Amino acid sequence: MTDITFLPALAMAQLIREKKISPVELVDAHLRKIERLSPTLNSFVYVDAERVRREAREAEAAVMSGPNLGSLHGVPISIKSSIDVAGMKCEAGTRLRAGYVAHSDAPLVSRLRQAGAIVLGMTNTPELLMAWETDNLLYGRTNSPWDLERTPGGSSGGEAAAIASGMSAGGVGSDGGGSIRVPAHFSGICGLKPTPGRIPSTGHFPESAGPFALIGVVGPMARTVADLKTLFAAMQGPEDGDAFTAPVPLRWRSESEIKQLRVGYFDDDGRTPVTSEIRQAVKTTAESLARVGFKVEPFRPEGLEETRELWRKFFVRAGGMLIDPLFEKRKSDLSPILKQFLELSADEPALTADSLLDAWIRRDALRARFLAQMQKYPILLCPPAAVPAFRHGERSWAIDGKTVNYLDAWSYTEWFNLLGNPAAVVPVSHSKEGLPIGVQIVGRPWEEEQVLAVAAVIERECGVWRVPPIH
Repeated sequence: MTDITFLPALAMAQLIREKKISPVELVDAHLRKIERLSPTLNSFVYVDAERVRREAREAEAAVMSGPNLGSLHGVPISIKSSIDVAGMKCEAGTRLRAGYVAHSDAPLVSRLRQAGAIVLGMTNTPELLMAWETDNLLYGRTNSPWDLERTPGGSSGGEAAAIASGMSAGGVGSDGGGSIRVPAHFSGICGLKPTPGRIPSTGHFPESAGPFALIGVVGPMARTVADLKTLFAAMQGPEDGDAFTAPVPLRWRSESEIKQLRVGYFDDDGRTPVTSEIRQAVKTTAESLARVGFKVEPFRPEGLEETRELWRKFFVRAGGMLIDPLFEKRKSDLSPILKQFLELSADEPALTADSLLDAWIRRDALRARFLAQMQKYPILLCPPAAVPAFRHGERSWAIDGKTVNYLDAWSYTEWFNLLGNPAAVVPVSHSKEGLPIGVQIVGRPWEEEQVLAVAAVIERECGVWRVPPIH
């Protein structure tokens, strides 16, 4: 066992229960790696090593005193710095919250602690989470462990870089337009965007309320699907502070059960092309599912373009309307990538009370039509993005003779935020430049267990997780 930081989280927990490694040993290994790698990758923005070691000693004492240990007992995890962890900074990458320390744990953090997890620290984000690249004026740019000249994605980019490089066994991100799934795709790890309300977003900043409660969620990120399932199981469940909370019980599905589901796949939405390597990854994954007994058919849902346009109204235009006034008297505190986002927002048609109400009604009608299509195809397989991890600052790409612009490259994830579908990303291949490529698995609302079951099969048949160059 040369590097215990790359063990799956479940393997770490099992070895701790068997007293083959100790929580102290495991935490120390992660803290040493953070000390060595984080200055280069710039993934962590806050670590309290003294507190972490104290919690590790307490976890070790619990191992010695009795058998009743949680599913993640002693496992070191990380949390995106937009989610409250008591006593740790939760600044969401903005000078407007510089130095803010959370007073209590978000409900999902409390649940992870109850499962025995140890929070190492907080990870970097773009300012106010409004980008697919991670950079801000507080802490600077986060780099990919696959290539320092590229981004691990955003807005959960610090989280993805930490997990991919072995600085954390797993953790929590948030996703309003691909902010879990795009970093997972870029960084060669797994991520789950759940149905709104399945995991409580209480304690997240910015708050998931109003139209943002429709699209913004929190969810797990990890190196394996089994770890993703364990994190999801620990965090899920109703909580009164979440606007969409619902008492949905866990309903795990066997492989024989999910093979009865018809899978529809598409590798191009007809508007935004994806690279040939990503198209091939989707096709290869579809063939692998068919080979092991799934009913897999080409299928591209109707309504994707209208979904993209409506998502932009809710996330881009409405987001800009809420954020821009915050900087009215503090323009010097505005980071370049948030400034770019606000410029993109200003280019969108203005929202009025009437147009927002119209968009909300259209969204509900569109969702009903979309779910009707999913009666035949309860699982969809498609790309997570148009490109693999891009170079810092890039904002357009030439694909199949067409220019793909920044916001359009992530429409493959944005649809499912507007529609409220659960969706996971699993790594399945690499580009000719050695960059990870993932596929996206989408299910019907509240059916995360089916999504994760299919993801586990894909991981087994196609999974290519590997240690990144910088580790």
